[in-house]
Amino acid sequence: MTGRIITVAQQKGGSGKTTLAANLACAWRREGARVALIDTDPQGSLGRWFMERLGTLPADEGLEFSTSSAWGAAYKADKLKRRFDLIIIDTPPKIDSDLRPALRAADLVLVPVASSQVDLWATEGVLDLAAREKRPALVVLNRTRPGTRLGAEIAAGAGQLGAEVAAATLGNRVAFAETLGRGRGVADGPASAASAEVTALAGEVMARLG
Repeated sequence: MTGRIITVAQQKGGSGKTTLAANLACAWRREGARVALIDTDPQGSLGRWFMERLGTLPADEGLEFSTSSAWGAAYKADKLKRRFDLIIIDTPPKIDSDLRPALRAADLVLVPVASSQVDLWATEGVLDLAAREKRPALVVLNRTRPGTRLGAEIAAGAGQLGAEVAAATLGNRVAFAETLGRGRGVADGPASAASAEVTALAGEVMARLG
């Protein structure tokens, strides 16, 4: 089976793109899928995470990391999907022509939105660009605070943009930051509320990919 490509995109920095990419990779790897990560963000946060992981865990041929220019991402992903089940492309926080190749290559575009109106406003540009490339997009609510008015407003606002919103959400949990700094994902550890959230999202994304 040819691998599927997921592009994580959001024009606002700090939305949780790298956290989302790393945690989904760990969740899918735990389930036995072979996963490749491509970092097109010059900031290199995903690469730093992967190096931390290499320094503390045994080598894993089923999890591969590489970097790419924005324009080379589609070519690299196309090569990797011959050997991996899932390819995740992490992109820089901007919306311009450089993002188009990563969107065009995607079977699904994931758009993380943190619980703020500013993040929601920033989402419009990504969704518009994905629509122009005729790529399906799924908004993922990140750092949510269940039961708050703001959380409900963000969820409703995302739906009003015409985008599909994932049923699974990621809460505002310290565990995500702590594990990321150690080169881990929450799915690498014992069962927890955070790992349950990521597992649910990973399953939902897989169902979307078919």
